[in-house]
Amino acid sequence: VKFQEREGHSNVRFRHKENGKNLGVWLNKQKREKKKGKLDESLEKRMEDVGVVWDIYAKQWNNNYRLLVQFQQREGHCNVRCSHIEDGKKIGLWLKNQRWRNSKGKVDKSLVKRLEDAGVVWAR
Repeated sequence: VKFQEREGHSNVRFRHKENGKNLGVWLNKQKREKKKGKLDESLEKRMEDVGVVWDIYAKQWNNNYRLLVQFQQREGHCNVRCSHIEDGKKIGLWLKNQRWRNSKGKVDKSLVKRLEDAGVVWAR
């Protein structure tokens, strides 16, 4: 809680220590336990209340997707220049990476569908 109050977030780096205790390792262990379905529900709730993000990559992907949709709604298309920055985020580069990963079969089908529903055209 003190970390979150001081830093404004709960994304603790793996090697981070607080008062001599390895907070990052502890948080990582809790995330593994949650993934296995073994984390106590009351602890899970308390951790969520202080802003613990269980899957940071999913959160980042969803944030970039939201910005892409924002761009599409304003511009009427998803032909984002690679250098484009939306609300401080490099969504042009992110979309280029999604296209590359999709060409290698590395994007989950549900995410591909969301991108296509937003208007992304894969072959450019």
